[in-house]
Amino acid sequence: MFTKQGWINLYKPKNISSFKAINSLKKEFLINKIGHAGTLDPMAEGVLPVAIGKATKLIPYISIMNKEYEFTISWGSQTMTDDAEGKILFESNYFPQKNEIEKKIINYLGFINQIPPKVSAVKVNGNRAYKLVRNNETFKIQPKKVLVENLSIIDHSIKKTSFKILCGKGFYVRSLARDLALDLKTYGHISSLKRSKVGKFNEKNSILLDDLLKIGQRHKEINCISPTISMLDDILAYEIDDQLDIKNLSFGRSIKIDENKIINSSSINLDKENILLSNKGDIVSIGKLDGNLFIPNKILI
Repeated sequence: MFTKQGWINLYKPKNISSFKAINSLKKEFLINKIGHAGTLDPMAEGVLPVAIGKATKLIPYISIMNKEYEFTISWGSQTMTDDAEGKILFESNYFPQKNEIEKKIINYLGFINQIPPKVSAVKVNGNRAYKLVRNNETFKIQPKKVLVENLSIIDHSIKKTSFKILCGKGFYVRSLARDLALDLKTYGHISSLKRSKVGKFNEKNSILLDDLLKIGQRHKEINCISPTISMLDDILAYEIDDQLDIKNLSFGRSIKIDENKIINSSSINLDKENILLSNKGDIVSIGKLDGNLFIPNKILI
């Protein structure tokens, strides 16, 4: 049985769900505990952060990190799913010009209210939206406040435009395609989508799913697992090596630490409610500080 813990910077190919991608790793390497942060649609490709072992407890910290996407909007048709796989609902012969698009995308920077796609995992009265669509039920999805840090055009032709976006948690690129097209007095949908970055996980350092599975055919060890702390070093961290401290933590007991030795402790906004304790690169506990007393919330030993 696979016993390591840490992160895999996986590159998910098109035409496979995020669940199926990590499930294939679970079977190939006999991994007991595995999870992923930030689901990618089956039609999308790109960076999928994968947690192994007790690192799965850290997934919420990755899920809230900013994400970068490269995507293409095809103009002239809106689909049920807001991507190329859905049934066409509306069509238009009008295709916007680049200067028109540039003027409109300014309105999508910063915090905006966005209605998620109807074919999505958003819950409506306790039910997943896509299940309600499947049952032909009529329903409304409430808008959510989301963040767009940057949005720019990287290529443009008559019938399609490619963009790059840096956005926060809960943002739907498919909704952007729908809304931007309507703003431009036409219709549009996503025809290609790639996630190039999630926090410190990026496309450049990712490993293809097929390459990883080929490794599994020859070895039952994965040589591309990053330590748990390596992708979370924007959070305040403290290294411990005292065996008594580690033992006490394993029982959920509080321990005393020197606040001045916390990495990034010079920060003006010291978040004492969110402190990581690590040992040799692996996070052993998450908790808060009360004076010099560390009170554990999650134990990863």
